[in-house]
Amino acid sequence: MIRAALAGNPNCGKTTLFNKLTGSSQRVGNWPGVTIDRKEGRIKGADAILVDLPGIYSLSPYSPEEIVSRDFLLDESPDVIVNIVDATNMERNLYLTSQILDVGIPTVVALNMMDAVRKDGGEIDTVKLSSALGCRVVGMSALKGEGIEELIAAITEAAASGKVPEPLRLSEAAEASASRISEVLRGKVPDGQIRWYSVKALERDPLALERTGDLEGEILHIVEEMERETDDDSDSVVASDRYSAVSRAAASSTGKRGASKGRTTSDRIDRIVTDRWLGLPIFAGVMFLVYYISISTIGSWGTDWMNDVFFGEWIIPGMRAWLEGASVDPVLTAFIVDGLIAGFGAVIGFLPQMLVLFVLLVILEDCGYMARIAFVMDRVFRRFGLSGKSFIPVLIGTGCGVPGIMASRTIESERDRRITAMTTTFIPCSAKLPVIALIAGALFGGSALVALASYLVGIAAILMSGIILKKWKSLAGAPSEFIMELPAYHMPGAVTVFRSTLEKTWAFVRKAGTFILLACGLVWFLSTFSWNMVLVEDVNTSMLADMGRALSWMFVPLGWGGDWQFTVGTLTGLLAKENVVGTFGVLFGFSEVSEAGEEIWTMVAAMLTPIAGFSFLLFNLLCAPCFAAIGAMRRELGTWKATGAAVLYQCGLAYAVSLIVFQIGSLAIYGTFGVWTAVSLAVAALLVYLVVSNDPFRMSARRSGEVAC
Repeated sequence: MIRAALAGNPNCGKTTLFNKLTGSSQRVGNWPGVTIDRKEGRIKGADAILVDLPGIYSLSPYSPEEIVSRDFLLDESPDVIVNIVDATNMERNLYLTSQILDVGIPTVVALNMMDAVRKDGGEIDTVKLSSALGCRVVGMSALKGEGIEELIAAITEAAASGKVPEPLRLSEAAEASASRISEVLRGKVPDGQIRWYSVKALERDPLALERTGDLEGEILHIVEEMERETDDDSDSVVASDRYSAVSRAAASSTGKRGASKGRTTSDRIDRIVTDRWLGLPIFAGVMFLVYYISISTIGSWGTDWMNDVFFGEWIIPGMRAWLEGASVDPVLTAFIVDGLIAGFGAVIGFLPQMLVLFVLLVILEDCGYMARIAFVMDRVFRRFGLSGKSFIPVLIGTGCGVPGIMASRTIESERDRRITAMTTTFIPCSAKLPVIALIAGALFGGSALVALASYLVGIAAILMSGIILKKWKSLAGAPSEFIMELPAYHMPGAVTVFRSTLEKTWAFVRKAGTFILLACGLVWFLSTFSWNMVLVEDVNTSMLADMGRALSWMFVPLGWGGDWQFTVGTLTGLLAKENVVGTFGVLFGFSEVSEAGEEIWTMVAAMLTPIAGFSFLLFNLLCAPCFAAIGAMRRELGTWKATGAAVLYQCGLAYAVSLIVFQIGSLAIYGTFGVWTAVSLAVAALLVYLVVSNDPFRMSARRSGEVAC
């Protein structure tokens, strides 16, 4: 069976092509870092396995995903490499191609987005480009499915022939030095990879030199001779030669019609949405509109129907009547209806709002706007000690914190990577949306401003943490550079939107129907029985009430610790954030005379003031994430000690922010002042000091950044 590797720059349509070739349902995005590890799928209509490698800009060891891709190509030697190239930005993409051609593996170039080139009046001669590169080039459009059959045939043909393309030639000085290094390496590395090792060693690539063992000194002597001859660094010489070679190859295949025609529609839009002053307000406006549609209008109508009709009139009364009619034990009936269905219904009732939100976010993602948000936020993040690349995991984290944390591994700087893994879950994920919708509906009339405020607080917490954590020696350092392609705007594909929305929705339903369902059952049991296993008439005498009261004193200064139900909801939220609402569904219950969902909102509104409710919301948004996300943090941070420190920081910051909001908010609204008000003022002053105080490592970080540049 043929084993093919799919490699290319981020934003070139690689994952879309993978889906077309394999029929797989991989995530599609418009920013680098969506594909974190390689994925495999069988190519439809061919006896071949396709391995999807992370999106990379080069085969140099600057980030973990580049190492993953390079090690696979060198160590596992696939039968053929499918190099996908963005035809609208061909020269930039061919730089990676020039390195792939050195690896010594049969290669097929998939020239993607040819439809966009034709739309702009451009023209690329794939035959001439194929001649210039020395390998088969197939013009195609992954989004529209054009050229897929031809590409599959080219992959099969290249693997069968085993013909290795000739590498692009460098300058005379570089070629002469690479030849000398090849002689040194002959017999020490695989024959087919001599060219790659020679050129990489010439670039002083540390991983390549490491693999040469005791030959490193002799190789570096050759490199130094070339540097004296050219009066330039060897890596700069090779990079310049590569760009010259790919420019010649691109020029040979494009005529006058392929030249730039000036500003495109995307350029004109970008002048507005990425403007220094307009970019952020536009972003805030877009997110407000997204949450307004999903929380306050269309999504809210669907949620009302789910709560009032589906569960309130059909499922809960119907199931209760059926079980009672079947003479099922009353305790078991209560467990099924008041425990499992009530808890499940409380969570799943918010599904329409989440479904609308998923659709809108996928559309923004697929049309290209999300990439612009990352570009705009780079300016902001850099001012707070982080790279714009840190915002990419944050964007992914709006769906789920686990892949968001995992996406932090695309950041080259280890320190930036660790800070991003620690702070990504501050942004509201889909699991937190039911909590946001509950508080907004119960206390703020369903206002979309609550959701927008939650989103902005999450970003503010990340930015503030960037400053604070950078002042720790182990996390200090200059922010890594952020380079990304801005894909041209295009109409979102209906299939892509449907598939991605379905994936997100099904993941939520599956989680609610398994893990959260079991958690709700446990909550019902603990809230129904006393410690001597006797049914209680009053939930306040149950085991769960005792557990909640034992810990609720900690949250009294935050405004909601007086009611143990909110403490219990917060604790079950550590298992999964949806459990916060599921727990309320069990504790506050559904009665036959009230509408499902309305009982919960009424109880929350009766027990909390708006400022206390917002404090509760902020704590649950910023505190430690679910156990699955904590596990993902452990994988990225490397040790449980570092993970424990990250969780303590998250909980400490959540407590501080909630304390400040409730105490100072109560002072401003109600005029109340007490000991905890004074404490909150001191905590606020401390946070301000941590943010504005001098960074003891700033100068050394700046110097290291200058050296790196």
